Amino acid sequence: MPTSSVVIRALNEERHIGRLLAGLGHQTVQPDEIILVDSGSTDATVDIAEHYGCKVVRIPKEQFSFGRALNWGCEAASGELLFFLSAHVYPVYDTYIEHMLAPFERPETAVVYGRQVGDRRTKYSESRVMLKWFPEESMWDQGHPFSNNANAAVRRDVWAELRYDEELTGLEDLEFADRAIGKGYAVAYVAEAPVVHVHEEPWDRIRNRYRREAIAYARIMGDKQKRLSALEAARLALANVGTDYWHAIRERQLSANLLGIPAFRVAQFLGAWEGFRSESALTDELRKRFYYPLDLTLPTAQEEPGKRIDYDGEGS
Repeated sequence: MPTSSVVIRALNEERHIGRLLAGLGHQTVQPDEIILVDSGSTDATVDIAEHYGCKVVRIPKEQFSFGRALNWGCEAASGELLFFLSAHVYPVYDTYIEHMLAPFERPETAVVYGRQVGDRRTKYSESRVMLKWFPEESMWDQGHPFSNNANAAVRRDVWAELRYDEELTGLEDLEFADRAIGKGYAVAYVAEAPVVHVHEEPWDRIRNRYRREAIAYARIMGDKQKRLSALEAARLALANVGTDYWHAIRERQLSANLLGIPAFRVAQFLGAWEGFRSESALTDELRKRFYYPLDLTLPTAQEEPGKRIDYDGEGS
């Protein structure tokens, strides 16, 4: 079995990182090391990480970018496989690492990313976004560069060959995967390796997240894009509000999310339009992946891929 390192980027994550590290401690396959890349936490994040035996790498705030933080973590790591987890995610099952390792049995696989789901703190429309981006079926060679480093893994030798872009404002994962595919490698998606991704952002931060990711996407794709007009952004926002309302009615959650659903979609598409408006934007395939509403079907029951981790009494 190849050696593995987990790299976690963090800034003031004391509320969440203990749960993530506890979840990793419950895995049927244990990583060989865990590295925290901290960008200036002023809370107990580093203390908690050191309590769990993490190696801490510090990156000054003024030097931080998503890609640079990952590169610093990878440089400090020794594993043949490099796992990336956000500090505010935690694995659902004790077989998380086991399932993430499986696609690497194919030598052409360079990038693997796993499913993300929400919890009771997740805004309703954000949970719909996760269902769209992270479906219930695995794809061991998906044929396009979508990936997400909140829950991912790469081969160390491929990282050493390509490294992450340190200038992008986001989507360094997609840009890396795009170059990997160009080199003949495969990108795999593993639905059986879900993490709960805790997003507790105010509306202005949601808008800014989609804005900076759109800026990054415009730079990544260059001339291979179509323009996202204000009219299309408004149309997509309305379409997504409609399907969100439909699902909320079916799930008896409409009253609790009556205002939150349009607020999220306005923040999402206003931010995306702001990021794209000075550039061309979006290939057709990734436009559908990023923004089109999820179809109006109900999820089917799935067999659980492992034992659920009981987080009662673990880190918050």
